[in-house]
Amino acid sequence: MKLEFKIIADLLEENTRILDVGCDDGTLMEFLKKNKNVDIRGIEISKKKVQVCISKGLTVLEGNAEFDLKQFPENSFDYVILGQTLQAFVNPEIVIKELLRVGKKAIVTIPNFGHWKVRLNLLTQGTMPVTKTLPNDWYNTPNIHMCTIKDFVRFSKTINFKIYKSLALINKNVSNINNSNLLFKNLFAELGIFLIEK
Repeated sequence: MKLEFKIIADLLEENTRILDVGCDDGTLMEFLKKNKNVDIRGIEISKKKVQVCISKGLTVLEGNAEFDLKQFPENSFDYVILGQTLQAFVNPEIVIKELLRVGKKAIVTIPNFGHWKVRLNLLTQGTMPVTKTLPNDWYNTPNIHMCTIKDFVRFSKTINFKIYKSLALINKNVSNINNSNLLFKNLFAELGIFLIEK
């Protein structure tokens, strides 16, 4: 079980409707169905992964979040989850706005490109880093908009959404991010986890 899944589960209230955007093979959905009393659905771009989800008995639609979230009415979910996918979209701004239109709240997790190992690799090797949260080489990565925790906090002010709660994952430890420790968390966190709302 990924620690990220437990952190997400802890942010969710019981008896809520949830949409997992970019749900991959449904592992998070299965975890939440098993450990939290929630009604969860998914949307996934890969036909093969949608079939895997359906074979597990999960309710998943095939679709691209950048275009297909439009089919959902406003506030049709209590929470929308976007796990480590924001950096793969052409228009992250549109995706965030759609998440917060479709859901009352959204949980967004991002691999932190500001992590010290990433910075050190760029400095010493002069190449795009490959890490646990950024596992692909530059030429085959789905990531097109690398983002740091600090970038995401600035982004919230630019496109005007509220960060209700921000958490940093550092060596399997979870801690709060605030204005006074933002530089530290941006340097040491592998993952940023944000509960956001309009």
